[in-house]
Amino acid sequence: MKIQGLFKFERIVLLSFIIVLLSSCSGFEKVLKSKDYEYKYKMALEYYKKKDHYRYVTLLEQLQNVYKGTFRADTIDFYLAQGYFHQGDYLLAGHQFDMFRKNYQRSVFTEEAEFMYAYCYYMSSPRPELDQTNTLAAIEAFTEFINRYPNTSRKAEVNKIMVELRDKLVEKSYLSAMLYYKIGDYKAAIVAIRNSIRDYPESKHREELMFHLLKASYLLADNSIESKRRERFQNALDEYYSFISEYPSSKYSSEAKKMYDATMKVLQNLN
Repeated sequence: MKIQGLFKFERIVLLSFIIVLLSSCSGFEKVLKSKDYEYKYKMALEYYKKKDHYRYVTLLEQLQNVYKGTFRADTIDFYLAQGYFHQGDYLLAGHQFDMFRKNYQRSVFTEEAEFMYAYCYYMSSPRPELDQTNTLAAIEAFTEFINRYPNTSRKAEVNKIMVELRDKLVEKSYLSAMLYYKIGDYKAAIVAIRNSIRDYPESKHREELMFHLLKASYLLADNSIESKRRERFQNALDEYYSFISEYPSSKYSSEAKKMYDATMKVLQNLN
């Protein structure tokens, strides 16, 4: 009897849930079909407060052209952009925030739209292994935001994001340079590593990159045809001096010294 009572109770709860859900859906359908735009606008704001992104976006999309050019237009356009953002469509949201900041330069939402335009690029920034176009766009947009709003309350947040974005570029540069080294393309590795060190002199990978610049130079020389060996081993020697002068106590010192000794031996024989 107790088990039957429990099943009966669960059926009642499930039925109640279905009734509430259906009535809720039915209520929203009525709002959608309504020709009372003021009512629709009011309900859109209610759904917005409840963070029911799908419903308020759906309603605002219907109202966007209706209220275009009125005092409500900026609210509708801004909330629409936010809705797209919260639904995870950062591309569309970014476009909407961009249009908003250009169309409503005096709106109370303009500063937030400027921030969110940059933030959409930030959210679209992929992991370091992938193309970093959106990362660069985010940095540019946040720089523009700070220049336009130097006293913004979001300054600390933006600075934190900028550090994260720059770190991602550093990592991308490091991974790309090391990829050439790992596949044995030492000539390309030398160029890529030098570029990485030049572009990001404060990189946390600097010591490792400088060592692999030395090693790539040495391996390129060691695998060169006779006519190029002298010049390339001399370049490797130069890289050794640069590395050891900056990192005299490096964990790579022992291996670097072996390459130095081998390089000196080759150069002596060539001389």
